[in-house]
Amino acid sequence: MPAILHAVRVVLIVNATASSFTARRRVVIQRALSAGHDLEVVETGRRGHAARIARGAAKQGVDVVAVLAGDGTLNEAADGLVGTQTALAPLPGGSTNVYVRTIGIASDPVDATAQLLGSLERRTIKRIGLGRVNDRHFLFHTGVGFDAAVVEQVERRAAFKRYAAHPIFVVAAFDTWLRTYDHSHGRFTVTLGDGEVIEGGTLAILSKTSPYTFLGNTPLVVAPEADLNSTLSITVVKARHAPAILSLAAAAFLSPRALRRHRDVEHRTDVVRATITGEAEFPYQVDGDYLGDVTLLDVAYVPDALNLVIP
Repeated sequence: MPAILHAVRVVLIVNATASSFTARRRVVIQRALSAGHDLEVVETGRRGHAARIARGAAKQGVDVVAVLAGDGTLNEAADGLVGTQTALAPLPGGSTNVYVRTIGIASDPVDATAQLLGSLERRTIKRIGLGRVNDRHFLFHTGVGFDAAVVEQVERRAAFKRYAAHPIFVVAAFDTWLRTYDHSHGRFTVTLGDGEVIEGGTLAILSKTSPYTFLGNTPLVVAPEADLNSTLSITVVKARHAPAILSLAAAAFLSPRALRRHRDVEHRTDVVRATITGEAEFPYQVDGDYLGDVTLLDVAYVPDALNLVIP
């Protein structure tokens, strides 16, 4: 476990447009962190900025980068800290806060800050592995194909996401399937590190932790075996018709075992390397952020990548 002093240098990255806190709560959080630690607050509001802030903080020898933002900004900060000794401290500031909830941090930002202070006092820092696709690391999942196409549509409705994130996802999923995503044929092929080939994918999820996401308070579980100590799991969906997709979604909420046994699903665990290729471009997203369309994804598990402050 990395050593950490009682009083530490903390950079707090704040997304001022995030969903889960008010200006008043932000002041409370900043005061709590600065009471016993050397605190610097930096605002971010544009893509890629959090990674640069985190990378710079690590170069300056900062002990902890805390992130009061959503999963996308948290991912950027983690990506910037990979391979350094600076620890990442997630705080809930988004609409869903998948990673925060997954590792047992409180959903209320003020309560989560109290947890963080306790974690720093107890020195509860864990060195964890991450997933990587091409040159981007991920904390909890990467979505490929239909999943990523839905995320892209949600980002187009960013003004509404702040106030009605979960309904927007449901609406975007139906709209994407019916109007914008070509599911008439398989979009990509997955080749695992051991040489196994899975063809005809319309959707794939690379899982580093579980659940995949939350719908309200309900977890959507795709790879229950995935956790902070595991390598990667990959779930490839071949279904191309709406009834099959709906049954798979229901299975993910009600019975992960039924999901993995579905005839249109291939599920593999202990994945450390894979490639995903397509004759035409397919979309992908990382920790809930749409990153674009590609014809090749190089997938890897990266051990001992990041120091994480845990409750």
